[in-house]
Amino acid sequence: MKRLVQLALATALIAAVPGLALAWGATGHRMIGEAAMHALPPELPAFLHTRQAALDVGELSREPDRSKGAGRARDSDFDPGHFLDLGDDGTVFGGPKVSALPPTRAEYEAALRVVGQDSWKAGYLPYSIVESWQQLVLDFAYWRVLTAAEANPAWAAHRDWFTADRRRREAHILETIGQLSHYVGDGSQPLHVSVHFNGWGDFPNPQGFTAAKIHGPFEGELVHSSVTPAALAAHMAPPRSCDCSIEQRTADLLAATARQVVPLYALEKAGGLAPGDPRGPAFATLQLAVGASELRDDIAEAWRVSASRMVGWKPVSVADVVAGKTDPYPALYAID
Repeated sequence: MKRLVQLALATALIAAVPGLALAWGATGHRMIGEAAMHALPPELPAFLHTRQAALDVGELSREPDRSKGAGRARDSDFDPGHFLDLGDDGTVFGGPKVSALPPTRAEYEAALRVVGQDSWKAGYLPYSIVESWQQLVLDFAYWRVLTAAEANPAWAAHRDWFTADRRRREAHILETIGQLSHYVGDGSQPLHVSVHFNGWGDFPNPQGFTAAKIHGPFEGELVHSSVTPAALAAHMAPPRSCDCSIEQRTADLLAATARQVVPLYALEKAGGLAPGDPRGPAFATLQLAVGASELRDDIAEAWRVSASRMVGWKPVSVADVVAGKTDPYPALYAID
């Protein structure tokens, strides 16, 4: 969706729905997806290292925004998955802390209701990230099994089906990575993790930060006109494994991004977001690089974890199929 259209929609939507915010524009999301794919470690499957895979993920990264407007029921459920309204104290409306979010959305919803809020108002971005990553782990596990089965001469009777299903799984993996890319990208945009999501708002404001709607101009027009893929790639961090859960990785990402809210508003106050000022593009480039670096590492970690999973019904172990111990066809084709 073009940013001018998004800005027009944002004015009406933000007035009607507290906390609603749009994502990086099409340019930003596309660059995050492509940069992460180009930087994947060599251990990941070859089909992910192609130029076409990077282009596909770049476009699929935009899909959660492009799907907006499908209908009132769908939009009201999914739009809050793009943001998290963190207060300056690191809590969601005085309830759960970003550093200690409940493990499921149901428990998150219950915790918010204790403080008179709900996830439709507060947003549930961390769960969008975690759920997408968990799906990618399972997708990779199926791919491992299908690839091993396809290559095993003992199971040649079903090779055509294994091949066809492996190709279907590869397409699905790109879609899942695109979805993960979008939400990780949202998590690198400071205005997506703050109650100050589009102007400082009705909060204590001793530094006199702007009340203007800076969200769209920062993430859309500024990025589109001033940030390049080469600059983003040059600022990506080295690969990092935190040896922790995806929930912890996600909390760390959102907390780090939230710490950039005040610097962003200070930058705006100093004129750094004005056209032609290099400080705004530099800030946006760094945050986009944070998103691309995190996405690259999340994908790599999902691949590693997938080797120890079970798939199908009745479930078979990835390790047993790869070792040639278990024919996965009954579990994959389904014995009901």
